[in-house]
Amino acid sequence: MGGNYTMEIDAFLADSVVLADGKVYAQGIGWNVLNSLQMPVRQNRIGIGLIIRVPYTATNQDHTFELRLEQEDGDKMTLGDDPSGGRIEAFGGQFQVGRPPGMVVGDEQIVPFALNIDGLVFEKAGRYIFVISLDGHETKRLPFRIVQIQQALPIIQKGG
Repeated sequence: MGGNYTMEIDAFLADSVVLADGKVYAQGIGWNVLNSLQMPVRQNRIGIGLIIRVPYTATNQDHTFELRLEQEDGDKMTLGDDPSGGRIEAFGGQFQVGRPPGMVVGDEQIVPFALNIDGLVFEKAGRYIFVISLDGHETKRLPFRIVQIQQALPIIQKGG
């Protein structure tokens, strides 16, 4: 049987994500621009939903994933502080999925992840990219932009 047996990943940005019953639930999906009246800006929360597709041939093996945030010039951003006072520049972990009874060559397993990053500070407007790697290979990029906007003027409605 032929076919593509590499792992694939679907990923998205959201306002918040949660994992429950093996599924990713998300609020506020489908954006790639964050507007702010001032810079720097602290974003309360950014959620990232990941759905990794593990083919039959990649089951029963250890795999790794990593998520990092880069500025448009490629510099890595800090995602938070660790308890010892250091900086966290990437999140990651290991996973392994088995072959349940009835799984055959050509089938795949779904491995969902829900990551929320709270309190990110963006010093300047511009383009940013969440970079996701699987087993040490960059697999997905989620670009977005921070835009500094002017104070909105009130809308005046005229009576008719």
